[in-house]
Amino acid sequence: MHFVKELFKTYLLLLFFLFLGRFLLYLSYVDRLHDISLTHSLLTFIYGARMDTMVLSIILIVPTLLLGIFPHSLSLKLTNLMKLYLLFWFLILIFIENATFPFFAQYDVRPNYLFVQYLDAPKEIASLLWKDYAFELLLSFLMMAIFALWFVKSRFIALENAFLTPYGHRLLLLVPILLLLFLGIRSSFGHRPANISDALYSTNRIINEITKNSLYSIGYAIYSNQKNSADMVKEYGKISLNEAYALTSNLLHIPIEDTMRPFYRTVTTHFKSDKPKNLVIFIQESMGAQFVRFSGGESHLTPNMNRLGDEAIAFTNLYANGTRSIRGLSALSAGFLPIAGEGILKRTKSQNDFFTIASLLKPYGYKSSFIYGGEARFDNMRSWYLGNGFDEVIEEKNFENPSFRSTWGVSDEDLVIKANEKFKTHAQNNEKFVSVMFSQSNHAPFELPEGKIDFEPNEPKQSERNAIKYADYAIGKFFELAKKEAYYNDTVFVVVADHNVRVYGDDVIPVKTFQIPAIIVAKDITPLKYDVLSSQSRCFSHCT
Repeated sequence: MHFVKELFKTYLLLLFFLFLGRFLLYLSYVDRLHDISLTHSLLTFIYGARMDTMVLSIILIVPTLLLGIFPHSLSLKLTNLMKLYLLFWFLILIFIENATFPFFAQYDVRPNYLFVQYLDAPKEIASLLWKDYAFELLLSFLMMAIFALWFVKSRFIALENAFLTPYGHRLLLLVPILLLLFLGIRSSFGHRPANISDALYSTNRIINEITKNSLYSIGYAIYSNQKNSADMVKEYGKISLNEAYALTSNLLHIPIEDTMRPFYRTVTTHFKSDKPKNLVIFIQESMGAQFVRFSGGESHLTPNMNRLGDEAIAFTNLYANGTRSIRGLSALSAGFLPIAGEGILKRTKSQNDFFTIASLLKPYGYKSSFIYGGEARFDNMRSWYLGNGFDEVIEEKNFENPSFRSTWGVSDEDLVIKANEKFKTHAQNNEKFVSVMFSQSNHAPFELPEGKIDFEPNEPKQSERNAIKYADYAIGKFFELAKKEAYYNDTVFVVVADHNVRVYGDDVIPVKTFQIPAIIVAKDITPLKYDVLSSQSRCFSHCT
């Protein structure tokens, strides 16, 4: 039974690598599992083996078929081919298991769709990985090289021995082995196969994440995000447009007088001046509520946000649309709520004629711009903004002689200086304007200019908290410049985060980590702490 023996040894070796990765991950986060008993913890390795088997069953289909179907005369060529095939998967698993540790430290989850989504920005990602994770990368490559050398020289897996099993016996064994692999992939005798949710056996999110398999998690996330939009709509059910209008009208107590403009109504401005206001929405990368005093966070990291919060309307109970910038941008530029699947900025049917703040104000003569210090091709920002009413996209290539460049673009200070000049020009030309600004300094590897802030003591210069401190410095710089200009008196400013730093926490859905700060600033505005539960889309509606 050499055929079965060699396949089983391959399965056990692969399973051992995955068990070792899970065990080391468990040890790394055991302090987060204080509410989990030892018996309960053991389930992570039982359920984890199930998740691993689902992946390994897929990998083993190819060698099973080739070793079972082809005759002994092709044994040499097939053995060499299968060794390369298995070596490839061993190296992939070693790399991903190593990558799991820094990814988990950053996001509090195993690798998921983010692991591959950022690959559309190879320059930035390559620079970030080398600057922040050079040691981890070198260690991974060293482990891969050592294993490859051992695998080539070792006789532990001797696939050529599989051909010692007579051809007829291999053909007879092929069907039950394939059936066993099929059951391994399904991991269920029920109507539906098992999936990533079968790893979620606890109310503690960390133990659930440890239970998952990183390769399966990546593959499942890609599959889920690439599902056809029509298929995703089916899962939500369907009602007619008229029914939807009627339900919404009843909920909002707003009558529908014109189905071509449902829920249209005149809203009287709260400002005394009859002169139309300009609008600037300054979106802050990853500025969580925990960093700002008025939203329940620290008191010293963001003095400018704190001061402006005391002088303006401060949202103290505001939550983000998601954990990615693409979700925050659609909420704050278009008032759009989050939906399952791909973000709106990347969806084919939203590239033109999609409602945005620019398309809303364009009929009233407003000039519009999106200003970003990085490359606006990232997350398809340039195409989406230009295709949906924005007159101009200003990005990294449009900054002449910036004072500082990082992996992700020019500094936030350069951004606000450029924006101020743009707004001054609009004012000089008697143009009303609306602009969305997007900062990027608070992003790993947290490269910051010298001489701008006092770096936090006992903390690396390139750290999250220092990046927050610098982002706040740039906010202060922006308002310092704006208050000296004529346009300031006629402009409503919104400063709001795109999302929190990361979704940390042990809860299955750590809601608190979605909380973000926001302020609305305008001349002679009455200070207010707005404590009502709010979303980014509600913040958008307030500022418009």
